[in-house]
Amino acid sequence: MNRFDVDAIAFDFDGTLVDTVGDLAHAMNATLADDGCAPLARETIRDLVGRGIPHLARRAYALSRGDAPGDAELEAIVARYFAHYAATLGERSTPYPGVVEGLGRLRAAGFPLAVVTNKASRFVQPHLDRTAFAGWFDAIVGGDDAGAKKPDAAPLALAAVRLGVDVRRVLMVGDSGNDVACARAAGAPVVVVPYGYREGRAVQDLAADAIVDSLDELPERVAVRRTPDSR
Repeated sequence: MNRFDVDAIAFDFDGTLVDTVGDLAHAMNATLADDGCAPLARETIRDLVGRGIPHLARRAYALSRGDAPGDAELEAIVARYFAHYAATLGERSTPYPGVVEGLGRLRAAGFPLAVVTNKASRFVQPHLDRTAFAGWFDAIVGGDDAGAKKPDAAPLALAAVRLGVDVRRVLMVGDSGNDVACARAAGAPVVVVPYGYREGRAVQDLAADAIVDSLDELPERVAVRRTPDSR
């Protein structure tokens, strides 16, 4: 079993820490309804998630009404989607099993923790505030913060700066190819979970350094380097 010798750990949000597909599906179906389009099943929308809201909206409309929106229409659709999303943010989301336990053990071991997500920055902290681990992160990098989104290295690099560590010694934990590519671009190790949102892609095909079934397994996969503290 690989143990990662790292100084900090960064987590993707949607699909890694929290199952947010309920929120995403509700907002997408409300947006479709605005245009008189038929709703999509939650599991159908789950398979569309993973490459950002414009991509989700384009594919959802293609499935629901038979054709994808053009760029101008898509911009208006995304704006309406975000209005619906903000109105009920977090009401239909739940942490995955083992997340609270795993994060708690990592904090107790003294590891600085970060969230690195492509979610629009204005939604990240309000969504975190609805969880049991809202105040457990030492750095939060949203999709608007770094000048580029994952799979670019910039978000993880910014998290490392905010944590005061070398980005190559930050373990990235995610659920998608974007997370793996971001870590690779930054020269950092990466672990993935088998759940989450990958547009149907097999987790083994992501070529991460390791797969953990639950974040409660993660403390056993990192080398103990720090003295527990009371943060």
